[in-house]
Amino acid sequence: MTGTPPTSAVFTAAVTLKPAQPEHFDLAFTATTQPCPWPKAYGGDLVAQAAAAAMRSVTDGKSLHSMHSYFLRPADIGTEVRYEVEVVRDGRGYSTRQVRGYQNGKPLYVCLAGFAAGEAGPAFHATFTEDVPDPESLPGSAEYLAERSGGSMTEETRAYWSGGRSFDMRHVPGPVYLTVDGERLAHQAVWLKPFDPLRPVDGLTDAQRDLAALAYVCDYTILEPVLRVLDLPWARPGLVTASLDHAMWFHRPGPVGDWLLYVQEAVAADAGRGLGTGRFFTRDHRHLATVVQEGLIRPT
Repeated sequence: MTGTPPTSAVFTAAVTLKPAQPEHFDLAFTATTQPCPWPKAYGGDLVAQAAAAAMRSVTDGKSLHSMHSYFLRPADIGTEVRYEVEVVRDGRGYSTRQVRGYQNGKPLYVCLAGFAAGEAGPAFHATFTEDVPDPESLPGSAEYLAERSGGSMTEETRAYWSGGRSFDMRHVPGPVYLTVDGERLAHQAVWLKPFDPLRPVDGLTDAQRDLAALAYVCDYTILEPVLRVLDLPWARPGLVTASLDHAMWFHRPGPVGDWLLYVQEAVAADAGRGLGTGRFFTRDHRHLATVVQEGLIRPT
């Protein structure tokens, strides 16, 4: 990646699906997991690809409002995943889909996805505190890591954290790459923005692509509040993490082209697992989506 400007094309490549012949359910698509410097593929690839597959199966205008996922096996990097979509129910107001991901002939991911037609009703949304620094005042990952080294970080992981994830990420109070920068709090916030405008994705409207973008980027940092409070930076030698299960609710549409604030909190950590929550807000405080995830956290 040296000398190459960072781009959001990694995300759009991840959610570009190819129709396939179903083997188990009603519809099927294939997608390829994207490069990353770890032994297994990034979990957000699977969530976003499954979201795209489910959305492509709903043709009556309903919008994705929730996903509930389990990660069954690690996914190989750069290898095709087959997503089989079951049309569980289509009603006037709501529809339900089950999506299963298969790789090398084995199931590795499963989710239920709900879709809603939408209707008039009272509205409320959470907000975030006014004292969060503006993203322009914070260092991006590349700037933060430029003169730093340590732990298990390699030049490959530095490049990936700096520009390989499609989104610029700026932490409050500070990153947890090499050390826990800032206090060992049970909460943090991350400003997120695509490195460049998101490209069109075949088979998805721009609004659907933006929902898939939230599903994609949410997994990068959702366990970081747990790591922060446990004083476990990503580059701690021997640290192993993995997504176990994941839930996400999409409350209202919003473009994913400007800065979003991802407000996160650690809920629990014990028995080798940690639970984190997150909420996505626009700069004008509109609450777009909520995430809850449990993950494996193994220090050695």
